[in-house]
Amino acid sequence: MEQKVMDCFTHPIKCKLLLEIYSAGKATAKQLAEIYTDIPQATLYRYLKRMTNDGILKVVEENQVRGTMEKTYAAAVEFNSSGQELVGENAGNAYMQMFMQYVFGFIKQFQEYTKNPNVNIAKDHSGFSLAPIYANDEELASAMVEYAEIVQRLYKNQPTPDRKLRTLGLIVSPPENYSK
Repeated sequence: MEQKVMDCFTHPIKCKLLLEIYSAGKATAKQLAEIYTDIPQATLYRYLKRMTNDGILKVVEENQVRGTMEKTYAAAVEFNSSGQELVGENAGNAYMQMFMQYVFGFIKQFQEYTKNPNVNIAKDHSGFSLAPIYANDEELASAMVEYAEIVQRLYKNQPTPDRKLRTLGLIVSPPENYSK
């Protein structure tokens, strides 16, 4: 299942559909077609069917509309995790679920931002990057403390007319030679 969800995140049309359905709580194909006029109707229905068959979406309502059955879709996967599951035999699955929730939150923010016709990425100081580093555990822990101190100072800022609400994220990947 995780791989199917990850495939959705990396597929532009599936990601749009999942994000819209998740954000709205539920949606019909007609509602999605009105929002995403760039997706051909046959393609939209094909992906909704595939995502439902894959267990990513579920049909929560069916209504008869002029001789056809209109389906209302909702996300079948849960993106809210409390972190309590990070112990025991299911820790890896719970950790992956939390990571998907984290990434999904950023995808949602970037989607809303890019819908604006006046997007100015340079002016808005939006961006993302990867920085592969070599560090031992102590060096990484020290860098994390420094990062936390910087963010904590900014976190204490109060809103003012010249301050914009932004979300900073930090991902520290597992080491490539993780313990087995």
